[in-house]
Amino acid sequence: MERILTIKRVPTVVSNYQENASSDDLKSKAQGCGRNCLGKCCLPVSKLLLYCFKNAEHERVEDFCGSCDGGCPQMSFLNNLLLGQWEDRMSRGLFRYDVTSCETKVLPGKYGFIAQLNEGRHLKKRPTEFRIDKVLQPFDENKFNFTKVGQEEVLFRFEPSKDDKSHYIPSSPLDSEECSPTVVAINVSPIEYGHVLLIPRVLNCFPQRIDSESLLLAFHLAKEASDPFFRVGYNSLGAFATINHLHFQAYYLAVPFPIEKAPTCRIMSSKGPYETRVTVSKLLSYPVRGLVFDGGCKLRDLCDAVASSCISLQSNNIPFNLLISDCGKRIFLLPQCYAEKQAHGEVDRDLLDTQVNPAVWEICGHIVLKRRKDYDEASEQYAWRLLAEVSLSEEKFQEVKSFVREAANLQSEEEYISMQEGRYDSTTLQVASHLPQDCLVLH
Repeated sequence: MERILTIKRVPTVVSNYQENASSDDLKSKAQGCGRNCLGKCCLPVSKLLLYCFKNAEHERVEDFCGSCDGGCPQMSFLNNLLLGQWEDRMSRGLFRYDVTSCETKVLPGKYGFIAQLNEGRHLKKRPTEFRIDKVLQPFDENKFNFTKVGQEEVLFRFEPSKDDKSHYIPSSPLDSEECSPTVVAINVSPIEYGHVLLIPRVLNCFPQRIDSESLLLAFHLAKEASDPFFRVGYNSLGAFATINHLHFQAYYLAVPFPIEKAPTCRIMSSKGPYETRVTVSKLLSYPVRGLVFDGGCKLRDLCDAVASSCISLQSNNIPFNLLISDCGKRIFLLPQCYAEKQAHGEVDRDLLDTQVNPAVWEICGHIVLKRRKDYDEASEQYAWRLLAEVSLSEEKFQEVKSFVREAANLQSEEEYISMQEGRYDSTTLQVASHLPQDCLVLH
């Protein structure tokens, strides 16, 4: 008999329609609910704000965030729209608490881990049994999903432009080609200022599973924001995603994440001409073993390499978290095993008592604490110890690197250097063969 690993845990409430809603309630409300939701009953006749992004997947990655030269970046129109709409929802009382009043501090030490006291994030939530040993699980329409969200929680639709320019349309009905739109909505239990959810093709009801096209939307959101303080994150099932309906998260944090400052060492690169190469590095001197993708001549190059790697981890049932940083120029892929250790009783009680489920933001160094005692006593040593429990063993991480290398068609640095030396020797001999023998200078 197959053993099912589950942990009794408290999910994060991301929508006001999630709490205190049984499966029967949700199913009945979705049938002609009349409350202006994101379901098929209401969304096709809605007139949400529409932001059309520049569909520049062939634009050079190095041109992203061109204004981010170390000074204050120029505010993009998407930033203005997102923050303006987000603050409007805050003024209307749609959030469960005021995240701007939460205490935050940078912990003393080399890494600058960030601790936040957010006592409201764990209140009034109902316990749920989650299966945590399966990264891929089928979508269940009877459980909470984002089609149940009210349209007042949606900031705007996010769709590609048809003329290679960015556009904003205050009120736009869905057309036949947009029968399942991508939307940006608030997270009603925000971790930070501007915390939103990107929900690709909401009516398609994709489970929490990355593919190339959905990841490309997340890349476009990071690129279009053009703000290094705006990061996009992803949690797989088994890595503390709480809703099995495809979504990414994003928010603003006006300091570097510790993981962004960690040293790296390049270990792999894509095969082919240097001008189009994606490179992959491993994190050094950081408590969580992880990979960092960058480079690539075009947005699609980088996106496809990351997506192929994620798809491979999903297929091999390896939970992971993803951070899209530097306006889409740098991607952190972080396999993890904390939930599995938790289910097996392998995590110390004092760590469990802090109620921190280390998802993408915590792993990257922004740790949300729910108790005053933990916040007051937080230290770099605590952060390091917690995140070290997240990390795969070196043996398992080597296996992950093998999966990534094969899936993204990468070569090791040793192979690349050997290939380049072979090219150099071949070219040198070819040129020399065209010269008269008496023109050769021998050293």
